[in-house]
This record gives sequence, C-alpha cells and structure tokens, in this order.
Amino acid sequence: MTDKIKTTIYDVAKMAGVSKQTVSRVINNRQDVSNETRKRVKNIMDELNYHPSAIAQSLSRQKSYLFGVVTAGLRFIGPSRTLSGITSMAEELGYGLLLKELASFNSNNVKPLLQWFKSHQVDGIIWAAPEIEDNRYWLKDMMPDLDIPVLFITMEEQNQVTVVTTDNFSGAKAATEHLIQIGRKHIGHIAGPLDWWEARQRKLGWETALKEAGMQVSEQMCTLGNWSPKSGRSAFLELLEKFPEMDGVFVGNDQMALSVLQASLEIGKEIPRDLSVVGFDGIADSEFYCPPLTTVYQNQDELGRVAVAELASQIEHKINENIFVEPKYITIQPELIIRQSS
Repeated sequence: MTDKIKTTIYDVAKMAGVSKQTVSRVINNRQDVSNETRKRVKNIMDELNYHPSAIAQSLSRQKSYLFGVVTAGLRFIGPSRTLSGITSMAEELGYGLLLKELASFNSNNVKPLLQWFKSHQVDGIIWAAPEIEDNRYWLKDMMPDLDIPVLFITMEEQNQVTVVTTDNFSGAKAATEHLIQIGRKHIGHIAGPLDWWEARQRKLGWETALKEAGMQVSEQMCTLGNWSPKSGRSAFLELLEKFPEMDGVFVGNDQMALSVLQASLEIGKEIPRDLSVVGFDGIADSEFYCPPLTTVYQNQDELGRVAVAELASQIEHKINENIFVEPKYITIQPELIIRQSS
C-alpha cells in the first residue's frame, strides 16, 4: 500500500493555471488578485483538499493569527458576554484565541502570563479582566518590554494605551435622572465593589445626577454589594435601615437589582408604587421578572467585537504600513430601557 501523496501549492497553481505567487496571494487574502482568479484558485483548493500550513502562513504574513485574552470573573454575566463577542469576531477575522482566566492580580502572576503569551507569538493581547485597585498602573509599566500590542477593555482613559469601554458614568447618570424625572425624591444606590472601576464610575454617575438636580447626597444613601444576587439582597435591607425614606434606588447591576425586587415583595413593598428600581447591564432575565426591570443595557457582546476589530486593525497598520497607531479611547454608549419596575 502506497502512502497518499500530499497536495502542494505547486499542484494548486498548475491546475488553476496561475503562478505559485498568485496562489499565495489568494491564501493570504491579498487584494491584488481579481475576483475571478480568487474564486478559481479557491475552488481548486477545495477540489484538491489543499489546506495551507498555519505555520507557513504565519511566516509569510508575519502574523500568527493568535490573540491572547486575559479575563476574570466568568461566573458573572458581563465578562462572559464580553468573551462571547471576542470569540465571535475573532472567528470572523480568522484569529484563534489563547485564553487565560485570572483569579487574582499581582505582578508575580501577571508577568509570567505576559511572557507566556509572548512565547506563543501572539499578535496582540486583549486585557478583558476588570480594572481592580491599581492593577492597570503596574501592568502598563510592563508593556514596553512586551513589544506586543495590548488593548484594554473597560478602564479609565490612559495616554499610552488603547481602551474600549462602556460609558458607565453616563449610563448611571441616565438611570438616576430617570428616577428624578418620574418624581422620586429620595434615591439610594447599591454599588458594586468599589475596587472595581466600573462600580466607581456608576456610583459617580448617581452622585452627579443628584447634585445637578440640587438633591442631597450622603453616604447613608449608599451601600455596597459584590455583584451577586445574595449581596444585593443584604445591601438592600441594610440600605433601608439607614435610609428608610428611600423611594427610588439605582442598583449597580441587574443581578443585585433582581434580588431587590424579590426582597421588596417579601417585606411588603410594592414596586413601583413604594419603590422604583433601576438596574444596570440589561441581562435577559431582567425583561421577564415580575415586574420587568428598568435597566441600563450595555452591549457587552459588541464591546468584545469592537475590541477584536480595533486590535486587528492596529496590527494590520503596523505590518502593512509600518506605522505607529495612536492609542484610542473608544466608548460604547449604553441605553436606558424603561420597564414596569419604575
């Protein structure tokens, strides 16, 4: 029995009646090939079951077509939705992903991780893990040694790096302004953990809306959760003790907000007659609760997709035009969705 002879790029070129260089241009998706020729070459490749070597492609393109992705908190809905967007756009653009989920952040575990990505020759890194405490500041200092583009998802604007983020401040401000507009006079806030940048931005949006309306703001009007439903319930009951006159509440995420609706039912508060509730995220469950939750919808799938597209674009500019791309701060505006909880 003889071994099956492997099809080569020369076989494709001969059968298609073109040069090897033309086949290479088709494989590398170059634009200097006519549509007719491109179609003919691809049909021959399919007919001969020819699959170009990924290693050879990466050498010819100066690209590995791999992105490193750092994430955290995938048990929460937000990070998992962002990762879904990253995955789908990467697939559309022909990129594979090397994924690492971190449980904690310090220079001792992050530095080896970045070097691991570098050893696998990733074209770029998407840092989708949240900005917690000061992790972005010392991380930023490591970047010059990497010589790999790094894009951050959800953080404050920095001069040296590209960021794609939801406008958490504007979304929270809009949520609070909605409560003011419907006549609520005593508006509390259940914040997420304040070592998270998103939580601080949402709290600031709540405070700003109240101050601009000439309304009181004090620490007794705010309690903290950790994004989970259980913590939301505890924070709500604590807030009612400190701020019993509360007639409206902006909650830092939907999971905590849904537990506020449940706890209100248990203690005899009618929503929205006695208390108007607004969440943040726009998770699917929020629409089907009773009553349906008013929420600030952030399109985290789009957040991930935009991040991949922007990083891929920067890499193409670097390879094809050998130019440095100025860092960008790209914000995606959330949308207030008004339902029966307010």
